[in-house]
Amino acid sequence: MATLGRLSRRVIATTLSGHLIRRSLATEAQAAIKESPDRVKWDYRGQRKLIPLGQWAPKVAVDAYVAPNVVLAGQVTVYDGASVWNGAVLRGDLNKITVGFCSSIQEKCVVHAAWSSPTGLPAETLVDRYVTVGAYSLLRSCTIEPECIIGQHSILMEGSLVETNSILEAGSVLPPGRRIPSGELWAGNPARFVRTLTGEEIKEIPKLATAINDLANAHHSEFLPYSTVYLEVEKLKKSFGISI
Repeated sequence: MATLGRLSRRVIATTLSGHLIRRSLATEAQAAIKESPDRVKWDYRGQRKLIPLGQWAPKVAVDAYVAPNVVLAGQVTVYDGASVWNGAVLRGDLNKITVGFCSSIQEKCVVHAAWSSPTGLPAETLVDRYVTVGAYSLLRSCTIEPECIIGQHSILMEGSLVETNSILEAGSVLPPGRRIPSGELWAGNPARFVRTLTGEEIKEIPKLATAINDLANAHHSEFLPYSTVYLEVEKLKKSFGISI
């Protein structure tokens, strides 16, 4: 037992000394490496906002607002005055996704499109003009006609259709192939007819879309595309002796 104890102590001492030697060498090597002052500080934690897939690349209008942490992939088109808010994902890897004029896809929405629709209707996802899609909603191969409101946390399944001047209440689920006729309010899981909208309520639908568009313009004016050009400007200022 005494021999075994001496042997184990010897092994532990050898292991500790080897670890200390490697640690000191690593510290010396790290101290010898000097970082260049011109090195660009890259942040790899960011994500790509526009992701081309094959021959398809997302298209965003000049005056459309797409938040910095949005993901647009594949066959996605965002038209003039439209807005896609923080955390939304529009994945057009299987079919087209269109966001029309002055429409908004709000925070954390997921929009997708299938290869084909079981109803025989177009499988692409179309959000027409003056449409407001509430936060946390899921749209898949559905069609939303002009001037509609989709409440928060709603789900629209394949082949579903929301006709113009209609409202789907928050938390509703529209099953595959279900149609909401024009001028109606639907709600529930599965969504059912509640009542007919009044003229005043129908007039408020495009007003809401316009108000969100004004808010998006305010965000857009504060958003500057990220770049490293400022590093070159700072170098020039230093070379000419201009204080930064």
